[in-house]
Amino acid sequence: MFVTQAFAQVQSPDAGPTLMETPVPPTGEAISVEPGHHEEAGFPPMNPEFFASQILWLAITFGVFYYVLSKTIVPRISTVLENRRERIALDLQAAERMRLDADEAQAAYEQELASARKNSARIATEARDKARADADAQRKTIEAELDGRLESAQARIAEVKMRALADVGTIAEDAAEAILNDIAGLGVSREDVSHAVRSVRS
Repeated sequence: MFVTQAFAQVQSPDAGPTLMETPVPPTGEAISVEPGHHEEAGFPPMNPEFFASQILWLAITFGVFYYVLSKTIVPRISTVLENRRERIALDLQAAERMRLDADEAQAAYEQELASARKNSARIATEARDKARADADAQRKTIEAELDGRLESAQARIAEVKMRALADVGTIAEDAAEAILNDIAGLGVSREDVSHAVRSVRS
């Protein structure tokens, strides 16, 4: 096994000569260690001797990592966040416009509904008034027609009555003449019979 000078560890007293006693070439070349020797100083990163170099490399690594993040990942994340922020702002603006449009549409609908109700009430009132006026005019026309028919019927009735009365007189004269001449054998003239019937009727 070959180790460098920096990682040479001190060996326990009972293990024979230590690694520090082994002559180290001045050039820093690797030296051989016998297989029977064991290291007892612990894990090298936990050795306080190497804390300074570890902190230095940690700072260098962190700086490189920060530089990479600041030049590549952080701008991308910032771009994504900015795009998302702009998209959210646009969505909010669109939602606000849609809400305003919805409010305007609702107001217009309510106005149209109120106007339609008002117009329907006006149309219903006009239709009711017109129907009432038409019914009154039709009733008056029917009443006038019925009155005319009633007067005509009364005139015809009077005419028929007069004719009937005239026929009754003629029938009475014929019957009286037949009774007096044929049954009684009196030989009364038509004029006398008519005169007698008219005097009885009056």
